[in-house]
Amino acid sequence: MAADGGDKFSVLLPTYNERENLPLVVWLLVRTFRQSGNNFEIIIIDDGSPDGTQEIAEQLEKIYGSDKIVMREITSILFSSGTAYIHGMKHATGNFIVIMDADLSHHVSLYSIKQKEGNFDIVSGTRYKGNGGVYGWDLKRKLISRGANFITQVLLRPGASDLTGSFRLYRKEVLQKLMEKCVSKGYVFQMEMIVRARQLGYTIGEVPISFVDRVYGESKLGGNEIVSFLKGLLTLFATT
Repeated sequence: MAADGGDKFSVLLPTYNERENLPLVVWLLVRTFRQSGNNFEIIIIDDGSPDGTQEIAEQLEKIYGSDKIVMREITSILFSSGTAYIHGMKHATGNFIVIMDADLSHHVSLYSIKQKEGNFDIVSGTRYKGNGGVYGWDLKRKLISRGANFITQVLLRPGASDLTGSFRLYRKEVLQKLMEKCVSKGYVFQMEMIVRARQLGYTIGEVPISFVDRVYGESKLGGNEIVSFLKGLLTLFATT
């Protein structure tokens, strides 16, 4: 919570080899928050990037101030989105947590308006509702994404249209509770967060987003991740 009693947004940015993307995504975030008048901080959680991402983060901290940019390193063979968020939350001072990628796949927009509309516990970006969409993917990747989402909808009926996206806003206490419940790693993690939220009775709002493929670098999606996703989906189906 901000010192004046207003809302404060803590953005958690897990990074690995994002030196090209990080300055731009931070600039976009800072500009958006300043235009909206919302208090914010950006917490960069780096997994020991060998490309100089940490040095870039330190420069950004000098430019924007240590109250706005916070760099935290996490080096672990178990590094994942989940562990990065747990690590980042330890340093977050906001009452709302925004999670997103640092690869510029997402348009930077605030979900605070949607959150206030329905007083939602979670606001999630969706590529499969309204004017949402995906750009820059080949047919194979689109089919994988659509297929995974369809199977998940049939098996789990989660009450949300996009389960694998990684652009969301959470109340901090809600995210903490969900992190305690979730056991999945990798791509299944985002899906389990929504499924567990439904189980616990949290409210979820959705904002259509246009997902644009990475500007720099390569996607980490591969055959192992797809197999892991399917195993995780079946585990969730059997345990929820």
